[in-house]
Amino acid sequence: MAEIPSANGLLNLLWLQSGGCGGCSLSLLGAESPDLLTSLEAAGIRLLWHPSLSEASGQEFRALLERLKSGDQKLDILCVEGSAVTGPDGSGRFHMMAGSDQPMMRWIEDLAAVAGQVFAVGSCAAYGGITAAGSNPSEARGLQFDGDRRGGLLGADFSGRSGAPVINIAGCPVHPNWVTESLMQSASGELTEDQLDDLGRPRSYADHLVHHGCPRNEFYEFKASAEKPSDLGCMMEHMGCLGTQAHGDCNTRLWNGEGSCLRGGFACINCTAPGFEEPGHAFHQTPKIAGIPVGLPTDMPKAWFVALASLSKAATPKRLRENAVSDHIKVAPRSREPGDT
Repeated sequence: MAEIPSANGLLNLLWLQSGGCGGCSLSLLGAESPDLLTSLEAAGIRLLWHPSLSEASGQEFRALLERLKSGDQKLDILCVEGSAVTGPDGSGRFHMMAGSDQPMMRWIEDLAAVAGQVFAVGSCAAYGGITAAGSNPSEARGLQFDGDRRGGLLGADFSGRSGAPVINIAGCPVHPNWVTESLMQSASGELTEDQLDDLGRPRSYADHLVHHGCPRNEFYEFKASAEKPSDLGCMMEHMGCLGTQAHGDCNTRLWNGEGSCLRGGFACINCTAPGFEEPGHAFHQTPKIAGIPVGLPTDMPKAWFVALASLSKAATPKRLRENAVSDHIKVAPRSREPGDT
């Protein structure tokens, strides 16, 4: 059978869900300015199938997969959401593709082999994520990483037809615009290996820190720290916030136009990084040694942090000191009056 060309020259995209909760799809459906379907249309991408958006199921869906696997229909972009479930004992039979008598991991391997580019959408697909936590009885893995180690289901040396490795759009869940932007970059040929960081994440969002644009930055500067969840102060010192280490532009590219974890009063748990699901302590607590937080800001030597923190605390204005441990602004900023020094 001759290959079925992409309709009107559009790039064909297939989206599969593997071992995960579907939260990345739920997030993706909230894409706005523009919405998901408008973004795909603008990028010249044709959505062949998505579990939440497509009517095809059963035999019709499996026939599509067979055409793609055999090369009769071109597969330009393969998106996989959720980890690759490889248990028990590497057989993958804990997660079977309904009606096919084949494990989902085999379908992922076969389709990745013919895809132009492969996207791991979410931290589960990228590194194993929540699905791989604990004793990992399902033997969940990422597509090209197993935690922070290269390998995963497809192997460390895998690359798609484009020559790029798996593109890890990590996050739990992902920001919808991280996905749409990456797909647009892919469609224009701009998402090459040099546009990925050392963990395979697109640098368009991974070259930023969650700390950038944090609404609590003034409290951070003076180390005016929150002591309980409802407090307004910086959550790094006591409340487990990892925003100074986490790669992502969550506080400058807001969710739904106005939100982020920190703006909602929740500490950043570094969900774009491998192993975030098991930090070794409660998410809302900051581990310390001799009173010094273990997780210091990226690129800051410990001695510098201790010295700067001491100076900052000594210089903390009364306004910030009081507001940091309050659930509302008690002391408002005032204008400088003539004669103030």
